[in-house]
Amino acid sequence: MPSPETAFQPSKHAIDAQATGAVSLLINTPNNPTGAIYSQATLEGIAAACQEHDLWLISDEVYDTQVWEGHHVSPRSLPGMAERTLVVGSMSKSHAMTGSRVGWICAPARVITHLINLATHTTYGVAGYIQDAAVFALGQGASVEEEVAAPFRRRRKLTLEALEGQNVVRPLPVQGAMYAMLDIRATGLTGEEFANGLLDSAHIAVMPGESFGAAAAGHIRVAMTVDDARYVDALKQLVAFAQTQVSQ
Repeated sequence: MPSPETAFQPSKHAIDAQATGAVSLLINTPNNPTGAIYSQATLEGIAAACQEHDLWLISDEVYDTQVWEGHHVSPRSLPGMAERTLVVGSMSKSHAMTGSRVGWICAPARVITHLINLATHTTYGVAGYIQDAAVFALGQGASVEEEVAAPFRRRRKLTLEALEGQNVVRPLPVQGAMYAMLDIRATGLTGEEFANGLLDSAHIAVMPGESFGAAAAGHIRVAMTVDDARYVDALKQLVAFAQTQVSQ
């Protein structure tokens, strides 16, 4: 499975090893929580595995407007993948409509027919005023998406600057999305121990990497969702807390 050593890029070999009996594969790029953007080579490996094992690919691309480094490629665009890929999008990230629960799926027509039936029986539809807001937001064009993404691009730079000059807290490549995954293994603490200690001592909340699976053990995720000054101050306090753990 993906690991810090591979910058959380999944390999075809790892997918092959788990594919027996599977029907579908879910991926997320740009990724939450790591901020990684899957490379062309990674996506080609995923595509090959899906075709060899006859898997449906569910591609969660809700952060595709928040790309800071490299390029986002939808696996649906790769040869032979359009007929087996479901692309998930959401207004929550691109237009800051978190909580409105409005999004979409691009998939083969026969799949959409079944999904409409599923949606009809599981939800009663998106509230009318939210649909109106979504239509209005989409009508504003790419400039709105860029405006929403701009603070996270800025805070990505602030993150890297705040973590310079020390090696106790190391950022993974922050390529996209509104998060940064930090390696805190040098402290000797688990992600959960670090998160709990930071919350108790500094009243700063982060997500332990273990919340996202064993591969992220010894890491924490920070969300770049508070104003710049508070965010930088929180990062400095986070580093200070980490350094106290090393010195103990």
